[in-house]
Amino acid sequence: MNRAPAQLPLGVGLRDDATFGNYYPGAYNAPLVEQLTRQLSPDGEPYLYLWGASGTGRSHLLQAACHQASDQDVRALYLPLADLGHFPPLMLEDIERLDLVAIDDLECVVGRKRWEEGLFHAFNRLRDAGKRLVIASNASPRQLPVLLPDLASRLTWGMTFHVQPLDDDGRRAALRLRAEARGMELPDDVARYILHRGPRQLSELCRSLDTLDRASLSAQRKLTIPFVKQALGW
Repeated sequence: MNRAPAQLPLGVGLRDDATFGNYYPGAYNAPLVEQLTRQLSPDGEPYLYLWGASGTGRSHLLQAACHQASDQDVRALYLPLADLGHFPPLMLEDIERLDLVAIDDLECVVGRKRWEEGLFHAFNRLRDAGKRLVIASNASPRQLPVLLPDLASRLTWGMTFHVQPLDDDGRRAALRLRAEARGMELPDDVARYILHRGPRQLSELCRSLDTLDRASLSAQRKLTIPFVKQALGW
């Protein structure tokens, strides 16, 4: 029986839809996805660092890595520091008992002495135990205003990937991929309309898709431009 990813007592969980199968890499992010999917293999990279602008899918990828770890019956932990950074870094104690640790929103604790020291020691323990670590932030390792020189050095040790935003064709393909995963038929003209009329960020577009899914099931209607206008108030 598969074990669920390790969860914090604080109730941090994973989105069910944050999987590699639901992620559209576009023209530039495929090498990153390949490294993430191979990270738990014997020849996988021990440490990966992802950075990019908001809405490029950093959190999705980290949660997907944890879902994959669960599918492989290994223990993983997702730590979104945007939600947890106001706590002391006690959650990093004994973290080397896990097989994969995914630390999101690193920028939220940079510049805070206790957190930087906690991360530095956690990094060392994970490395010494032969475990895997993936970190995501809004800036590259060298651009972060890290106070602790030893931590700044550690952050540059692994493979670093700049998560590239999707162009309009990529966003449309990603939207149709999400729709297909939900069993929704999303005609190309409707997808184009949603992209033209909706928010720019893919995460917001996917929330619009959630609304349309519920509305179409309730009304027993197919997705058409008039129905999308009505359901989303456009």
